Amino acid sequence: MNLPVLVLNANYEPLNVCDTRRAIGLLITGKAMMVTNGRGYIRTTRTTYPRPSVIRLASMVHRPRPRVKLTKREVFRRDNYTCQYCGRQTSHLTIDHVLPRHRGGGHHWDNLVAACPACNRQKGGRTAAEAHMNLRHRPVEPAPTAAYIFGRHVQENEDWQPYIEGW
Repeated sequence: MNLPVLVLNANYEPLNVCDTRRAIGLLITGKAMMVTNGRGYIRTTRTTYPRPSVIRLASMVHRPRPRVKLTKREVFRRDNYTCQYCGRQTSHLTIDHVLPRHRGGGHHWDNLVAACPACNRQKGGRTAAEAHMNLRHRPVEPAPTAAYIFGRHVQENEDWQPYIEGW
């Protein structure tokens, strides 16, 4: 009942991921229709319900364009878990401010990069140019595409692929 279900808008745009319990509730109340049933059925004493993998809402939901939230995990994901100074790929990373905060650098996408602890200590409270260190990639805010937002779920749910790639 806790498996993820992809929720599509009425125009098949990916909106959200919910659990199976919520998806079945939307199906029973008629607020959504099942698009893909790749997981079998849930049997109760009176009836059998399909266990959906992808559902589509019956009515269109208008919402603003999503933005990727600025979190430590998302900075690491954007930088592919790689130190942006030495290029070493590791799971033990820190966040570095390209322009240090005490020198006017803000806490925003284009000022944050993933760095290994050794490079972060070497850079210290200086800019990358002052520390004679070069960035591998210029930090930017990741585009909020469906593939980026829902990408971590696609590996487990292959039947989501056609709905995510189109957006």
